[in-house]
Amino acid sequence: MTILLLIWWHFIGDFVFQSHVMSMNKSKSLKWLSLHVLVYALCFVWCGVPFAIIVGATHLIVDGITSRGTKYLWRKGEVHWFFVLIGFDQAIHLSILVYLANVLPLWWR
Repeated sequence: MTILLLIWWHFIGDFVFQSHVMSMNKSKSLKWLSLHVLVYALCFVWCGVPFAIIVGATHLIVDGITSRGTKYLWRKGEVHWFFVLIGFDQAIHLSILVYLANVLPLWWR
């Protein structure tokens, strides 16, 4: 059950709560990337503050890299590889969530 909740909160934080402005500017502005990550991490506070901080930090690193890649691919018209990178980005985020759910002490659950 916990894994399903993490997946759905990931979806809500990474897509539903990410504004258009955040999505369009996070690849070129640390301010917008940081705001996206803050909003995303707040979705996981129910798991405990340490969990939310770790998830936020890893999300910052992953999105800091992949958002620049997707921007580059979209501008070049490489739509297929753009979506491959989006999928890769999501696979990394979900892998981190599942990993953390399995290694962190029970107190965060």
